Amino acid sequence: MIEAMSEKRSSTKSAVEVKAPEAPASTAPSPVVPGGMGGEPAHYDVIDAIRRGESVEPTVHESMSEADAVIQSDDFKLWYGDSQAIHGISMGVPRGAVTALIGPSGCGKSTFLRSINRMNDLVEGVRVEGGITLNGSPVYEPTVDVIELRKRLGMVFQKPNPFPMSIFENVVYPLRIDGERRKSVLQEACERSLKSAALWDEVKDRLKESALGLSGGQQQRLCIARAVVADPEVLLLDEPCSALDPVATIRIEELISEISERYTVLIVTHNMQQAARVSDYTAFMYLGRLVEYGPTGDIFQNPKLIETAHYVSGRFG
Repeated sequence: MIEAMSEKRSSTKSAVEVKAPEAPASTAPSPVVPGGMGGEPAHYDVIDAIRRGESVEPTVHESMSEADAVIQSDDFKLWYGDSQAIHGISMGVPRGAVTALIGPSGCGKSTFLRSINRMNDLVEGVRVEGGITLNGSPVYEPTVDVIELRKRLGMVFQKPNPFPMSIFENVVYPLRIDGERRKSVLQEACERSLKSAALWDEVKDRLKESALGLSGGQQQRLCIARAVVADPEVLLLDEPCSALDPVATIRIEELISEISERYTVLIVTHNMQQAARVSDYTAFMYLGRLVEYGPTGDIFQNPKLIETAHYVSGRFG
């Protein structure tokens, strides 16, 4: 088991607490909050504009321009039939870091995440405009091999989804479908990936047993091991702890901090405390639009928009 969060983040996240940040007096209104913390403000300039369907320029912190982006979206839009779910998102996901996507249910977080590896292609009636690149390569070019693309992007879903086969076969499945048959290579890859997922010590004597016999938290770590066995460029996590108990959640969070030393991680989460604990950067979304994006410490402690301050502190959303 991983003993603690990686040293890379301990100095930057230890002081991050989820509380109501002070709103910058010169850049944001001071809305009236009826009933205190539980009441919704009378109005928010940015959120109200989004609700009216108006185009709103996102607030992107200046430091984001210095980041080396492994994923870059450029005015990306997506429709499910006639319903637009993503409205012109332009943002970069920094290399070698954890970026969290936050926002109310239905704001487009998971849709945007799944757009990166083109999982939305499987939904009838989906169409897109704009672009997304992975290490400079266009994701939505007609000539893109989607299977090859998904090999470059490990994906872990909300609920653990182990296959009805052994623990060993679950982990090495991506390698097998890629044609790898050498037993020594598969065994080494299985051990390496299970160690990366902090699961090896718990299952090393049970590799031939069914993965369905593992606990929920173990199954999710197994899915992470399966996602990283082929050494992807980015790991996409869609609310990986939403179905887990607090103890299993802590283990997954520790694991995220550990594996982010080797992989770029993009995570969708509804848990503000989790976003503050595990991420280096946070993007706040609302109704399919990017609202504010910056370093996690700034988003939670010194956001530029009152809407962001009130969302991360639980005043609306």
